[in-house]
Amino acid sequence: MHPHLAYGLVLLLALSESLPVLGAVVPGTAIIVGLAALVPSGVLKLFPLLVAALIGAMIGDGLSFWLGHRYHEQILTRWPFRRYPQLIERSEAFFKRHGGKSVFLARFTPGVRAFVPLVAGMLKMPVGRFYVSNILSALIWAPLHILPGVALGAYVHSAGEAAVRLASLVAILCLLVWLTIRLVMLGIRRGVPVLQSGLSELRLWASTHDSWLSNQMASLIDPEKRESALLAGLFLLLIAAGWLFFGILEDVVTGDPLVNFDVAVFQLLQGLRTSWGDSVMIGFTELGDTTVVVPVTIAVLLWLVWRRAWGTSAYFLAAVAAGSVFNTIIKVTVHRARPVSELYEGWSNFSFPSGHSTTNAVLYGFLAFLIGRSLPPAGRVTVAFAAAVLITLIAFSRVYLGAHWFSDAAGGLAFAVTWLAVLSIAYEYHRSSEDKTSGILVVTIIALVTAGGFNIARHYQRDVQRYAVKDVAPRAEVADWWNTGWQELPARRVDITGESEEPFTLQWAGTLDELRNTLEGAEWRMPPNWTVTNSLQWLTSSPKLMSLPVVTHPERGRLPSMTLIRASGTDPGGNRYVLRVWRADKQLNDTQAELWLGSVVEETPTSFLWVAAYPTAKSDVNGPRNALSQALPELRVARRDANTEDDNWDGRTLLARERKLSGR
Repeated sequence: MHPHLAYGLVLLLALSESLPVLGAVVPGTAIIVGLAALVPSGVLKLFPLLVAALIGAMIGDGLSFWLGHRYHEQILTRWPFRRYPQLIERSEAFFKRHGGKSVFLARFTPGVRAFVPLVAGMLKMPVGRFYVSNILSALIWAPLHILPGVALGAYVHSAGEAAVRLASLVAILCLLVWLTIRLVMLGIRRGVPVLQSGLSELRLWASTHDSWLSNQMASLIDPEKRESALLAGLFLLLIAAGWLFFGILEDVVTGDPLVNFDVAVFQLLQGLRTSWGDSVMIGFTELGDTTVVVPVTIAVLLWLVWRRAWGTSAYFLAAVAAGSVFNTIIKVTVHRARPVSELYEGWSNFSFPSGHSTTNAVLYGFLAFLIGRSLPPAGRVTVAFAAAVLITLIAFSRVYLGAHWFSDAAGGLAFAVTWLAVLSIAYEYHRSSEDKTSGILVVTIIALVTAGGFNIARHYQRDVQRYAVKDVAPRAEVADWWNTGWQELPARRVDITGESEEPFTLQWAGTLDELRNTLEGAEWRMPPNWTVTNSLQWLTSSPKLMSLPVVTHPERGRLPSMTLIRASGTDPGGNRYVLRVWRADKQLNDTQAELWLGSVVEETPTSFLWVAAYPTAKSDVNGPRNALSQALPELRVARRDANTEDDNWDGRTLLARERKLSGR
């Protein structure tokens, strides 16, 4: 395979970004930036990448323009264009507003970008004028997408592992914000039509029945009442959020796989910790501290009292105060330990649900509800986005800093939404006819900036020490581990979803360098690194596994510290053994040695549609373990309890150590 395939992929992605419908759903920009990051490492070349992006962008706009020029308005009645009338209308308004400049400007405008060339063709823009704008905008668009990726790749390449961790954290944060925005948009665009359809069905049912329930339902969803749709939506939100909260609570209490997922997320995020990432996340956590929540609450409450909005002020105070009290009661009742137990004292050391997540979601969620009621639709969406992103980042910061498990934050958010739905329903039923909530947005922003800035300035250095990464792994003597302590280590790998996977058939006491040197003498070796060239070799029906990279498997969120491969037969193009090694949670008192867990499997290529293949691990793990044992000195074969065995594993584990540890 050749890197030219990567250039072809960039061309297709740039083309798809400019096509109607495809441009709205294909994440071409993110992939192009990611591929551009490979330039500093020499995998790809800068000039061909720029040319591919340039040509793809010009062809995409040109093809879109031709479709509009050829079919005119008729194309709007055909699938899939008829499914996006709002984007068509926005693009047409954009074109009429900016005239000939619209094609150039649309290249850099999300939303209308993929549809404006189509509209330009429909409205018979002169061909020559179109292509001048098309080419000029593409000449700017291509470097704006390629060069930032190259800069990111150069930084990561020069700064090393810390830069990789920081880049991974930034990617997770961007994904988190994007998901939050998409969920809000999905609720607005998809949820509202479904709600309206459901209300029509309920009205029909209520009109054909005569009972207490039907009469109450008819009153609730009376179309003459402006708030009927809102109330129905709040009831649905109450049911969904309540169901989610009690589902999470049940999993936490019973120790379901969600608990294993918590550990995986904790280990993953602890492995991504950097000083820069800690600074940002500590800042968001401090924005959610009680020393910020209380001043914001008091400021808004005083404003409402000054405005004589007595009912609204009572509901607002009940939302924040009762939400905090209920959160504390649940914490004390469940009394779940935090991931890092030294952060707090007393009942504050309990973990579920997250107080930061609950209190801030209730506070800013109810404020968004009050503020949005007096705003036009566009303003409501903006306020909802801002509140949702702030709440999400505060909740994520708690998980990142090790103050809470993932399920703590998720449960806190679910409980907060449940409580918000209850309060909002009651508020809509009993609110006064006159709204006196204007000005809350300005008061909230001023209070948040003032109290938040003061809290960060005052407590940042203390919190840097509080939330610093701590070594909490228990320690043991080598002899204790060798005799009985090995049984306290996990028997199987747990993937990122919390499910148990293949067994750990190796425990190693020593250094990774010593293990690698020992196994390399028995024909084990490091697998090839991931590159565009060898990754594309999977696009063959019979790839040579020994020349291909290994798919990374996380163990409770941690990536392998070392991976080695060896041919499992005489044919170098056949199957291969794959050994993955992770650092154990228990460590040795000997400062020169560590404990490691290893899994070894045999991989074989599995064809897909006769044109591609992917690696599949065989179910039997006894054979690969026996093959590994032939290369290890100071070996002992130990057997776990019978309840850990299955048809593919006999429960035996290899205990191996460096020779210098044999007398300890």
